[in-house]
Amino acid sequence: MTTPTTSLDIAANLQDVRQKISAACTPGRGDHPTLVAVSKRQPDDRIAAALAAGHRVFGENRVQEAQQRWNDRRAGMPDLKLHLIGPLQTNKAADAVALFDVIESVDRPKLARALAAEMARQGRRLACYIQVNTGEEPQKSGIMPEAADAFICFCKTECGLNIEGLMCIPPQDEEPAMHFALLRTIAERNGLAGLSMGMSGDYEEAVAFGATSVRVGSAIFGVRDS
Repeated sequence: MTTPTTSLDIAANLQDVRQKISAACTPGRGDHPTLVAVSKRQPDDRIAAALAAGHRVFGENRVQEAQQRWNDRRAGMPDLKLHLIGPLQTNKAADAVALFDVIESVDRPKLARALAAEMARQGRRLACYIQVNTGEEPQKSGIMPEAADAFICFCKTECGLNIEGLMCIPPQDEEPAMHFALLRTIAERNGLAGLSMGMSGDYEEAVAFGATSVRVGSAIFGVRDS
């Protein structure tokens, strides 16, 4: 049986993660990586505790779950920023554009076109990241590395999306460093500054490789309930 995570635990965890991010930054680095607290499948009291601790940037995997959690909160929190970090079906593009501020999982032409059309229709221009399947895993979302350059160009020139950077989720059974390095290389040659990489088990290493945002869940909220 797991020990319940209290609001004091979450506030302390947030502070600890922020300190570790700062310590992992290379000397002289001007910017500071954004901490995206991954709130997917977390109970409401843990989300409330993070909000009470002053945190305002959250990541969600599913549009419908995010709507239930955040729709009512948005009106009273103008500084809230929501990242969609999970796979997105094209039939959910309208809802995603309406709710989120950043879409991190653009991974195919059909989705890029759907997002562009919805942003034009709704009058919203969201920051977007392209998900790269750096491990070339068949079960995982993301554009393959060899196709990334052409897809980045397609998203920017043909779709007019605001592509700020790239995102990856390294394979669990491989050292993440080579995947962080690969993502950084692809971003650099395409003139992209944003690197969304690193999770609870490897965010410090990701920061050392230049991550501009890290997606941290269990290190903040504790183990998710089944």
